[in-house]
Amino acid sequence: MNILLIEIWRAWRSSLRRPGFLLLAAGVLALGVGATSAVFTLIDTVLLRSVPYAEPHRLVALGPMAQGYVWNISPQQYQQLAGLPGIGSMGIFTNTPAATNIAGFGGPVQVTAMEFDRSLLPTLRVKPLLGRNFVAQEDQPNGPRAVLLYHGFWLSRFGGNPAVIGQTMEVEGVARTIVGVLPADFNLRPAAIALPMAIRPNTKSDGGNYTAVARLAPGATTEALAAQVNTRLHAFYVAQGDAVYSSDLWLRTQFGAQDFGMAEYQDQRDMALMWLACATLLLLIALVNLTNLMMLRSIGRHHDASVRGALGASPWRVALPAAAEGVLIGLVGILLGQALAALGLLALRTWAPAGDLMAALARTGGTNLDGTSWALAVAVGLFGALAATLLSWRHGRATRSMENLRDGGRGGFGRRSGRLGRALVIAQVALASLLLCATGIFLRSLLDNARVDLGFDARGVLIFDLAPVKATYPDAASVQALSQQVVDRLRLIPGVRQAAAGTNPPTGDFTQQWNMGALHLPGGEEFAAQLHAADPDFFGVFGIRLLQGRVFTDGDRRGSETVAIVNQKFAELHYHGHALGQTIQRLSGPDMVSARIVGVVASTYQMGPEDPRGATPVLYLPMAQIPEDVLRSFRIYEPLRFAVKVEGAPENYRAAVQRAVAEVAPRQPIDHISSMASIVRNTTVGAEFNLMLIGLLGTLALLLAGVGMYAVMTVAVVAREHEFGVRAALGASPRRLLWLVLRGGMLQIVLGLSAGIVLGAAGSGLLRAVLEQLGRSVLDPWAMLAACTVLVTAGVLACLSPAWRAARVAPVRALKGE
Repeated sequence: MNILLIEIWRAWRSSLRRPGFLLLAAGVLALGVGATSAVFTLIDTVLLRSVPYAEPHRLVALGPMAQGYVWNISPQQYQQLAGLPGIGSMGIFTNTPAATNIAGFGGPVQVTAMEFDRSLLPTLRVKPLLGRNFVAQEDQPNGPRAVLLYHGFWLSRFGGNPAVIGQTMEVEGVARTIVGVLPADFNLRPAAIALPMAIRPNTKSDGGNYTAVARLAPGATTEALAAQVNTRLHAFYVAQGDAVYSSDLWLRTQFGAQDFGMAEYQDQRDMALMWLACATLLLLIALVNLTNLMMLRSIGRHHDASVRGALGASPWRVALPAAAEGVLIGLVGILLGQALAALGLLALRTWAPAGDLMAALARTGGTNLDGTSWALAVAVGLFGALAATLLSWRHGRATRSMENLRDGGRGGFGRRSGRLGRALVIAQVALASLLLCATGIFLRSLLDNARVDLGFDARGVLIFDLAPVKATYPDAASVQALSQQVVDRLRLIPGVRQAAAGTNPPTGDFTQQWNMGALHLPGGEEFAAQLHAADPDFFGVFGIRLLQGRVFTDGDRRGSETVAIVNQKFAELHYHGHALGQTIQRLSGPDMVSARIVGVVASTYQMGPEDPRGATPVLYLPMAQIPEDVLRSFRIYEPLRFAVKVEGAPENYRAAVQRAVAEVAPRQPIDHISSMASIVRNTTVGAEFNLMLIGLLGTLALLLAGVGMYAVMTVAVVAREHEFGVRAALGASPRRLLWLVLRGGMLQIVLGLSAGIVLGAAGSGLLRAVLEQLGRSVLDPWAMLAACTVLVTAGVLACLSPAWRAARVAPVRALKGE
């Protein structure tokens, strides 16, 4: 044991005395360890970590299945599952918190409100921090009005005052009693307040904007419960027949149950797995590079190893110095890698765009390097360092001989023994090409998105949300009157050219998608379409081009002929481009029976330019003619959108807009005041972030591949210095020697690129899901061409210095030892 410790200490002391190689090798390893640890922490946080509730393995989501996941459930379907064997308890909540107006304890503001039934908190085993949960009477239609406060809102609005319990606040113009405060770690959805769902008994609502979560009964399994859910709901729709709208659709739907955590974070799965694939590639490149460096290091150990072997040292004593240095490199690499991972996660929390990822991170408690990430880093770092050391030692062992001892260790890897080094370079280039191809695909997607014609002009437009207080503006007529008053007042602001109201901006609104069902053409099949309401100046404010017919006028009001405008995508999809003058009918609903299409406008990218499906078919109705039942349903979830076209910078009109609305409706708050240009920029911020992350990994891969090639080519030149001297003595020109080295390096690059293309085609399934979201092929020829160009350029640069050294070998010096 003493001998072992002495050998380890000597090896470590030797490395610390000359720390250059130690820092280089540990730094290479740290890049791979840090990237892998950071990305694993993200995936663990978003996908693998259990939801932060008691006994999370017993929580399952219930509802329709699509693409292998449980999706939205309707209130009617939720009620049909009551009393199902295998369910200990279950609750339901809204997927999208709704824009809600509150007043009291300060001025009126617009916040987001979550709705859930009184069974949700007991199912999740969550207890309010203060007060109590909703009771049965409060979770019924027309029951006592109650509200729960989210912890963050309680702190910001009420200063954390516990005396708020039992006090009242106005929610949508109705006084509600504050019955409790939710705990700080309750982040099921970002919101400010929670309201009881109060589902009507035997409801017929099949709107799917809800999530149902159940806690398994003792002895029940997810698989058995999934089968029971499917059987129960199919039996219900069979029994109902035509009495339930779209029964045929539901009978073709598979219902089931799934782990609640997997169902919650399904939207982030594909991108997170792509990050993991890229980080794994970078780790493999780092390990290959480390092996190359350790092989270079083993050249310097040849003489020492030969002396030890000649003196009768056992193989493990000969290998011990290299193994000890490998452990030191691994430990330093782990520490540096975890430091890089911590910095990367800090940068993510600071600069990552708000969106689904950050919401998921907030719901799961953030991104800290916990014990699992440290265990992964230790395992990867030590195993990688020791494997690289062992491989280089075993390979170098085959080259040690009495000739090496005789010439004092001046030898190196010859042509035969350099094959492993060249193979490792080929592997590096192959792996780096995969990462660079992914970077190229994202970059090209981003550039193409920047060139997309969105169908409108965002310049000089300021928009804001206004959700009419439901108690003050209870019906369509009052909402339309308020909208007109606000628009008229906005037009009086100096510098405002136009003002308009509508339900949706032309792009960037990813949640406010309202499908009007039961539509059909005369004699045609039934279909659903995106419904937008707009007043006459809406198309002018946003510069949406009129292609045929006319836009809405002040004469398009309730009581006059019902008219509609469709976008070009709608016209092409349902009318083969000849929509003007056609009639569209609604099969259900008390108001709209039919509408004549009076105009066709340019299509806009409602989901942003990243959507591979392109523009969305949209049906526009005049704000003054929107059906009462449609507007009532729309207001449950979303506010109206107002927009002004201004002179100069839109941000300069924020205060004037707020004053104008306050004059018309003093107790009506507004929210999300922003320029349309900033909203357009935000539609691509997620792609830009993904490009930045994958581009960073690709750049590191390129750097590692270049360093690895340089190291191998340098070792090869040193090993063949005698050969180059002989060639020079026999008349080989420096140019010929230069080309000899460059040709060998370029051959390795070509082989690596070919292997990378083959690997990319073989592993295309790992990336296909993400790339299909971008509308891209896995084998994008332009991305491959760019990756090949970059790698060839980097390879030439890495080979130039060793090649130049070979060209300058002096024949006398090389032959001096003969």
